[in-house]
Amino acid sequence: MSMWLKIPMLLLTYHDIIQWLKGFMLTCPSKKLLHIECPGCGFQRGFFALLEGDFAKSWQLYPAITPIVVLMLFTALHIKFQFRFGAVVIKYLFMLIAGIILTFYIYKIINHKIYC
Repeated sequence: MSMWLKIPMLLLTYHDIIQWLKGFMLTCPSKKLLHIECPGCGFQRGFFALLEGDFAKSWQLYPAITPIVVLMLFTALHIKFQFRFGAVVIKYLFMLIAGIILTFYIYKIINHKIYC
């Protein structure tokens, strides 16, 4: 089988895996029981949008998802290679992510977008 025939099969498989994983998305208890979005609402949908390559939709659904992925990758690299200032970078990335989540949640509260 030629290489050009294998690439679409891999992409089809990747798309199928994403669709299969979407079937296991969890329902937010806060949203389901209280009808109010929590600060983490949109994370799963944003992550899947990021996996599908739709960065704008990912940012719209959950702005902190890209920095979270960067933090996870950097942390894995830091564990493997022991960067000199790795712990400091991780600490500041964590504070940045917490700030983004808090800012976005306050924005949703002010604009009355937390009610389902």
